[in-house]
Amino acid sequence: MSKQVDQSDISKQLATKVNNPPAEKSKTVFDLIKSMGDGFKRALPEHIGHERFVRIALTIVKTNPKLMKCDAMSIIAALMQSAQLGLEPNTPTKEAHLIPRSNKRIVDGKEIWVDEAQFQIGYRGLVKLVWQSGIVSEIDCDMICEGDKIVYEKGKDGTFNHIPLIDGERGEPYAYYAYAVTKDGGFVCTVMSKKEIIKHAHKFTKSKDKKSGELYGPWKDDFDSMALKTVLIALSDKKLPKSSALQQMIAQDGTIKREVSDDMSEVVDVTDYTVVLEDGEGDVPAESGSETKA
Repeated sequence: MSKQVDQSDISKQLATKVNNPPAEKSKTVFDLIKSMGDGFKRALPEHIGHERFVRIALTIVKTNPKLMKCDAMSIIAALMQSAQLGLEPNTPTKEAHLIPRSNKRIVDGKEIWVDEAQFQIGYRGLVKLVWQSGIVSEIDCDMICEGDKIVYEKGKDGTFNHIPLIDGERGEPYAYYAYAVTKDGGFVCTVMSKKEIIKHAHKFTKSKDKKSGELYGPWKDDFDSMALKTVLIALSDKKLPKSSALQQMIAQDGTIKREVSDDMSEVVDVTDYTVVLEDGEGDVPAESGSETKA
């Protein structure tokens, strides 16, 4: 015998569900990344598939507990910066990176510190951007080691020639350089000693212990990459023909943003650039958001 169904009771249940829908779950950063698929597709160059980019983005957050704690919109904004520049973030190519940072925010007139994602361009990403700018026909960078041969003379008839030691140990690096050949055949080069690089890092990086002065983060874990990035930025800023488009792209290095736009270069950088003076006189604005200010 079939069971009698109370249709009026079902109607009441449906009415209850319509009038009192279940509370919508707040979106996680993973939901936001997935929902940005079409946006990433519009931003990315054709040779980088948006589905692959989304997978990379999801993996970045899943495998970095500190990044997972960061403000979701700062992560999305950093990913969009990377997409618009055509750089893959946090992959073995080291074109770009999402770095968790503690950043100051004003809420109800009070200063609080929040974890946010900072967008950083890697040295290989810089090489790619300069190359794609169309202002050079050749660009390269390298370290100079104790066993290498080097000829470097500045001036009107200046010359630069680096012969790395191929057979045997090159030894410790003591200098870094970047050079480029412009489209009209001009040769430009920037060379910095390791001591100059370290001095530069101490001056501009926020990845430094306030008490001991010891460098940490990328300057400790991947010093050579940061050094190459430093000379590349110096080369682009001081030696290469001026390109507003290129400088606009490089200016996004070391920034934190909380909004998404069709042109991320126009979104305000919300990074707190104040640094505490060693003599305790107070806070002063740093010269640049990038840890590798030229």
